[in-house]
Amino acid sequence: MTHAGHPLFSSITDLIAMLAPLTFSALANFPCLVHGIFNRHGGISPSPYDSLNISYGGDDDPRRVKENRELIRQSLGVDILVSGQQVHGSQVHVITGKPLTDLEITGCDAFITNVAGVALLIQQADCQAIMLFDPQRQVAANIHCGWRGSVNNIIAATIRVMAEEFATDPGHLLAAISPSLGPCCAEFINYEQELPGHFHPFQVKPNYFDFWAISRCQLQETGVKPTNIFTTAICTVCDPNWFSYRREKKTGRFCSVIGVRSEKSGF
Repeated sequence: MTHAGHPLFSSITDLIAMLAPLTFSALANFPCLVHGIFNRHGGISPSPYDSLNISYGGDDDPRRVKENRELIRQSLGVDILVSGQQVHGSQVHVITGKPLTDLEITGCDAFITNVAGVALLIQQADCQAIMLFDPQRQVAANIHCGWRGSVNNIIAATIRVMAEEFATDPGHLLAAISPSLGPCCAEFINYEQELPGHFHPFQVKPNYFDFWAISRCQLQETGVKPTNIFTTAICTVCDPNWFSYRREKKTGRFCSVIGVRSEKSGF
């Protein structure tokens, strides 16, 4: 495939140079870890998926989606991207061996790995990605958490699996919450039917809820220290640099990625 959307760029290297992933300094302090949150810019997909759409779920040309993902993979210096056909559930998948190719696993919304060179990709257009890292065990996790994920407490489910499979102590975890639906735009007209009663105190004005605060609370309930929880506080509905289903309906997906560095990456 040629870079038809970018006639001025002659190589994938030029396109990679355009990417400007958002990172967290607390995570960047660990040489063994790679992570980044990629906004909607710097890819090759046309409108309404312009331009760094990483979702195969819409009408975008899958060849363009594949190349957008390749840009991300190479920019991070990882060997394999693992993602999910997300269903707003609470299933957690553990990757214990390196796949031969990129994977998109059906029915999973959270992923955990300690395998070098494997990065975990969450697809977003208002939902949160919650990236976790255990520096003691060198284990990374990535969680797709929309409001249904919050209701199901997929955060607690993921940390429980990290503890069972890798002996993770939640007190050691670092947690980073991506750009997502902010309290300014999180309107739930039918919240009394959709949200449990213990969410109601997080209502910031009639029918509007702070899901960033809900996630921080759920993280702390598992034992994550408040000082180890970080958020961008960027609302994807307000900020046009991010794909937003609530704002646009027909749109692409941006992504948050985290993983243990490949030993041969050189990054």
